[in-house]
Amino acid sequence: MRMLPAERQRAILQYLNERGSIRVKELSRMFSVTEETVRRDLHILEMEGKLRRSHGGAVRIDDDTPAETSYLVRESEHVPEKMAIARTAITYVEPGDSIILDASSTALHVANALPNMPLTVLTNSVKIAMELAPKDKIEVISTGGILRASSLSYVGPMAEEAIARFHVNKAFLSCKGVHVDHGFTESNALQALVKRKMVEISDTLFLLADHSKIQVRDFTKVGDVDEIDVLITDADTPDDDLRRFEALGVKVVKAEKE
Repeated sequence: MRMLPAERQRAILQYLNERGSIRVKELSRMFSVTEETVRRDLHILEMEGKLRRSHGGAVRIDDDTPAETSYLVRESEHVPEKMAIARTAITYVEPGDSIILDASSTALHVANALPNMPLTVLTNSVKIAMELAPKDKIEVISTGGILRASSLSYVGPMAEEAIARFHVNKAFLSCKGVHVDHGFTESNALQALVKRKMVEISDTLFLLADHSKIQVRDFTKVGDVDEIDVLITDADTPDDDLRRFEALGVKVVKAEKE
């Protein structure tokens, strides 16, 4: 009797955790399925963040693999700066806008600060959808997809396909780092792919980055600096760094803390 796909995928993970790496041909023989079936299993597991595919197989994700910071940690970092950035960001939102918010903690502050006015908000964040639910004039659209427990956000092909169906006036996104030479980056590849789609469907990109993210380069690139229309940061960001972004045509706005 053949295993169900979910059973086979659990067995693949168990074997991979013991061995560290495994090849498609070996898994095909082990489970008496085609190599194409194995590749589909590995693709699903990679989209869930449970392994990393390699040429001809897969490898275990070790403790030193770049990982997404838990939202509980992110929510406790640079809170006054993020709140100031959020207050500035919502001054660019007008009734009737369609906007997209990512699953960052800064975007959550934006959702909290948004007034209850006619808006359409597309998001891949469970927490943002819940935050906006009581605001009855705001229509909230959730992407769906694979739920990442570390960030309470949807990622993967379903989330990307859902985003690609829409068009928004404005995108309010954060990042792990933004650098004049290397663009804006993320620590998690799945989040980076989702944010890439968000950039592609928006007319205007507002990048929300506190001083700890300026001139920082992280693991996976999302986009180039010339795709940023407005960079909103906090008062502690050095002016010399901001002038370098302005020289590339980015409008820079400093948010003042209360």
